[in-house]
Amino acid sequence: MRFQCLVWLFLAGLVYGQAAAPPTPTVGIPHQGAVPPSDSGPKVQVPEVQVGPNDAVITLTNFCADSAQQGDACKTVITRAEFEKLSDALQPGMSPTVRRQLATAYSRMLRMSAAAEKRGLEKDPKFEEKLYFARMQVLTQELSSALQEDANKVSDSDIEEYYKKNEASYEQATLARIFIPRAKQITPPAVNTEAGAKNAAVEPPTAEQKKDAQEAMDKVAVDIHARAVKGEDPDALQKEAYAASGLPGNAPTTKMEKQRRASLPKDHVAVMDLKVGEVSELISDANSGHFVYKMISKETLALDTVKPDIRSLISGQRYRDSMQGFQGNVDLNDSYFGPAQNHPMPPPGRPRLPLQPQPGANTPH
Repeated sequence: MRFQCLVWLFLAGLVYGQAAAPPTPTVGIPHQGAVPPSDSGPKVQVPEVQVGPNDAVITLTNFCADSAQQGDACKTVITRAEFEKLSDALQPGMSPTVRRQLATAYSRMLRMSAAAEKRGLEKDPKFEEKLYFARMQVLTQELSSALQEDANKVSDSDIEEYYKKNEASYEQATLARIFIPRAKQITPPAVNTEAGAKNAAVEPPTAEQKKDAQEAMDKVAVDIHARAVKGEDPDALQKEAYAASGLPGNAPTTKMEKQRRASLPKDHVAVMDLKVGEVSELISDANSGHFVYKMISKETLALDTVKPDIRSLISGQRYRDSMQGFQGNVDLNDSYFGPAQNHPMPPPGRPRLPLQPQPGANTPH
């Protein structure tokens, strides 16, 4: 039992490190075969059934459980059914490439683990501790997968209820946004080009100059907002605001399409409540500048359009809620572990144990 468990854990490091592939029929070793009918898209070849459940898919020569067997009689045969029992447990629908990698690793590990048992390495106390911890890793991942599967069970009624409660989140708008820079550019004094003064440093702006530069743009912002309310063209006002600030280059575009509450800065979300044609209040930010919005058009996205997003949101929240009970409520001795570094452990995941030492790899001490 220990032998089988250890092999399983080490193989998990291989297949869990691969991206999940779409399920494919477990029909043995693939080869160039028939092309299935398809309505559209490129034709892909799929494996044909050519190996029966009791046929050998892995044969290890000169390796057998019975030490009395010699020569050709000493071999270990793994059937398709036995191999797929393992591969399906590790990753259902494993791709042919990963399946071959698994077979290679499995063959190597069968030999190496048997040699390790001959040395009695499984009796080392370190082995028991590693096996104990690895078992917890696998159980943690199994529970995590089970909780995710439970969270994915989102019904159409759950989606519809969520949509009705959060309908405002699915409003989509086209806006015109006018940006007025926070401060006017301060032009440094002309550099004295007389002999000996060519490399003279430019004096930085004084506090008074900075204050005047900000106050100048505050007045521009108030004026731009008032004119936007009266119906003047946002693009023309944007160009004027940019020119007044003294910034180089062209003024930014004002049009913002497909905007939703989640895509706007927190302090700007209220503009989604504007009616078509209305202009927002002047929104000022101490760091960037001033903003004026005008609602051009607005619609509410249909339920069918956002159903996949809602399903994902509900599933994700349910999974996070289910994991919440396993996190926190732990007191660690700072005298032993040292102060916390604010680097929380990642959520439980699939074990990624090394299959074999890499040539030239440093061994940690």
